Amino acid sequence: MSQRVLYIEDNEQNLYLVRFLLERHGYQVVDALDGQAGIELAAALVPDLVLLDIQLPRMDGYAVARKLRANAALEQTPIVAVTSYAMSGDREKALAAGCDGYIDKPINPDTFLQQVEFHLSQPRKKNVR
Repeated sequence: MSQRVLYIEDNEQNLYLVRFLLERHGYQVVDALDGQAGIELAAALVPDLVLLDIQLPRMDGYAVARKLRANAALEQTPIVAVTSYAMSGDREKALAAGCDGYIDKPINPDTFLQQVEFHLSQPRKKNVR
């Protein structure tokens, strides 16, 4: 059975590229265009991985990550920020919000799949807060 990836992203070009790269390698991709829809889909589907844009309408990715982490059913689901936020401290802010990893945009098609597979293969460590 293919692994399911939820991508929470409001930019259609980014959605298309990620969907293309992942589906070509046998992943099932489900998308949400805003944070609230992503939270609801994650709760309903319990995906194998959540890819999360930080700059989302209505609710930023940090708030989304915190809400996902508050759901016990998603405790073992890795959350990876996929974002153009690349300033000093942005990676740490994403990790502090509950993300397990960070992928810079624009994504590199040559390494993106390896990054996704790395996060899928890692046992999730509970963040101590």
